[in-house]
Amino acid sequence: MLFIEIPAAILLGLALGLRGWGRADERTGTPAMDWVPILWLGGFTLCVLVVAVAFLCSAHPYAGAVQLLVAAVALIAVMNAWHEEYERAHPAPLPTCPTRAGVPCASSDPAVGR
Repeated sequence: MLFIEIPAAILLGLALGLRGWGRADERTGTPAMDWVPILWLGGFTLCVLVVAVAFLCSAHPYAGAVQLLVAAVALIAVMNAWHEEYERAHPAPLPTCPTRAGVPCASSDPAVGR
């Protein structure tokens, strides 16, 4: 099963990596969360867990344990993808200006803010 899962994971990572190319200048402002990488990685993790349970139920404990380890690594990848998308969609606010109370600091030149 690992010989099937490894190429599938590589193709999934390649497809998700190439998917983001060229999107840097599409929109201005705060982008929405992109749920596609999270859902694809979550589906892959779920498939690995189903295979692990099948191995454990069919009296193959070592193969099931390896599948559980692969699922744990895939779950870490899902959480990392979610965290990156959350940070991209919710940027940190600008610090407040010390000269003007409660007003975010901005450049005095309006051309710089574009």
